[in-house]
Amino acid sequence: QVQLVESGGGLVQAGGSLRLSCAASGRFFSMYAMGWFRQAPGKEREFVAAASRSGGEAAYADSVKGRFAISRDNAKNTGYLQMNSLKPDDTAVYYCAASPIPIGSSNYYRPGQYNYWGQGTQVTVSS
Repeated sequence: QVQLVESGGGLVQAGGSLRLSCAASGRFFSMYAMGWFRQAPGKEREFVAAASRSGGEAAYADSVKGRFAISRDNAKNTGYLQMNSLKPDDTAVYYCAASPIPIGSSNYYRPGQYNYWGQGTQVTVSS
């Protein structure tokens, strides 16, 4: 069992930056791939980024590639999402998630691949 708690969301102007954190409790965090998803009002939850168990591999949605960076510190049981050059379209509730399936699988971008979810943190980007 893994419990996840996100933090670091807030209100930022377009072009600004935020760093989200995902604190994990429970055992064996390092055995789970980690993902970040987001959900805007009236829209489906969408994939943002994923990191392998070690953090050595990462995958990104095209919409955030080059602006966002996912990382993790397994010694601290914490994952991160650094978000730069934020746009109003990035406004959403951001969720971190953990999956026992490596991101090398073809479904790493699907929410159904992830067993554990945090409660979400709101990110609002003003124009």
